[in-house]
Amino acid sequence: MQDQTAPPAETFSRRQRLAGAAVHLYTASGSVLGLLIVLAAVEGEVETALWLVLATLFVDGTDGMLARRFRVKETIPWFDGARMDDIVDYLTYVFAPIVLLWTTDRLPGGALGWVLAALPLLASCYQFCRTDAKTDDHYFLGFPSYWNVVAFYAIVLEVGTTGVGVALAVLTVLVFVPVKYVYPSRTRLLHGLNLALATMWMVSYAVLLVQYPDPHPVVVVLSLAYLVYYFGVSIWLTVAGSRKRSASEQGVQAG
Repeated sequence: MQDQTAPPAETFSRRQRLAGAAVHLYTASGSVLGLLIVLAAVEGEVETALWLVLATLFVDGTDGMLARRFRVKETIPWFDGARMDDIVDYLTYVFAPIVLLWTTDRLPGGALGWVLAALPLLASCYQFCRTDAKTDDHYFLGFPSYWNVVAFYAIVLEVGTTGVGVALAVLTVLVFVPVKYVYPSRTRLLHGLNLALATMWMVSYAVLLVQYPDPHPVVVVLSLAYLVYYFGVSIWLTVAGSRKRSASEQGVQAG
């Protein structure tokens, strides 16, 4: 008769648990950066706010890799790091950028401005609470609430209130359209290329900010080219995946 005894649970040293806690603290630091963005926005320190936005992008782009590297789900199993990440992301990707748009007068005045400011806040509340917002094959479902990116370009490229309003309205609708957007640090297809281009985009962000308020046209084009690539690849992968599933279903039915 075979031994049915389960293998002993893996134990972790204090050092490993402290490393896991440090990763969670690193993620949580984004909430402090979010507060600093809001304070900088209110005080009219636009460049400082945008540098802090870049810092939050860096933290969010690296904390997941660190969490997997240090196995935080296993070392601190009672702590929900994913929930904390969502809270921090809502603050830094959604709330703080909308405040920044408001304080820099990038939104129309009156009731229309209030409505346009509310749209991303409400749409992202919905998205962040969806259980399939991040798919099992590591994509974002629907426009992934990159309102910080919207705020960055609106300010650096001096987009008028009409352009910003249209962008907010259109992207709010796209939150609900089930296109699978690339998750640069996790999507398996074209992973190396996506990660490299996302890193280069962050470099272009820094260069544009250094050049602000007179960004070089070449840097602007290169920076925007990444956005075209990102949306294009996301749509292409969504369509290709849909066709593959349809062909598979037809094959099963034929069989």
